[in-house]
Amino acid sequence: MDNTLLLVVFFFLIAIFYSSVGFGGGSSYLALLVLAGIDLFVLRSTALMCNIIVVSSGTFIFYQEGYLNVKRTLPIIIASVPMAFLGGYLPLSAEFIFILLGFTLLIASILLWIKPYNHSEKNEDDFTRKQSTGVGIGGVIGFISGMVGIGGGIFLSPVLNLINWSKPKRVAAMASFFILVNSLAGLIGQWMQHPPYLDLEWSWPLLVAVLLGGQIGSRLAVQKFSHGTVKRTTAVLVFIASLKILNDHLFGF
Repeated sequence: MDNTLLLVVFFFLIAIFYSSVGFGGGSSYLALLVLAGIDLFVLRSTALMCNIIVVSSGTFIFYQEGYLNVKRTLPIIIASVPMAFLGGYLPLSAEFIFILLGFTLLIASILLWIKPYNHSEKNEDDFTRKQSTGVGIGGVIGFISGMVGIGGGIFLSPVLNLINWSKPKRVAAMASFFILVNSLAGLIGQWMQHPPYLDLEWSWPLLVAVLLGGQIGSRLAVQKFSHGTVKRTTAVLVFIASLKILNDHLFGF
């Protein structure tokens, strides 16, 4: 735990960048904690707590600015929350979780790297069809997110952009809300399966860092903020972490 100060700095920066595009940062928190050698169950709970702190203010600000359409978002949320709880509640072995986490981060890095299509207004006409697709996607993402300890926005946002679900800022607003409720559901599921693994004596500086970073980034989110570079940089970090996890727990090179 000697590297806590370095983690605090990185968590602060990650919270700024992620919250500015509607994410919580769970995948990068996990990646850094894995690279730092933190216990699996501690890092899962810590990442989810950081997610909740970061996206709480972001969700509120998006709602205030009119970007969050709760009525359109609820069907996807309703599909994802019980699945996130179930994923967090499942009694999985540490080795299985690490392997799943490795593949999850690998897929996330690819989705982050892909440039989304440009949204056009005519795509609103077939919104019912897209929302039905989104409900199915939300359930699957919620389940996987609960198992590995992330909010799922890192999957949901690229997928919704790829299917032209809505304008980028509206997708970011929905991803922020999605991360909030799924992080809560996943954390409750984890804690019902086993005692809470949250070392507050060690993790409180990280929680404070993401609180401050999230407040800054959330206010940047509603401005004209180009997040292509942030997404690509994040994709590289997550990709490196995924390779390390898979090498350590699957391939053993």
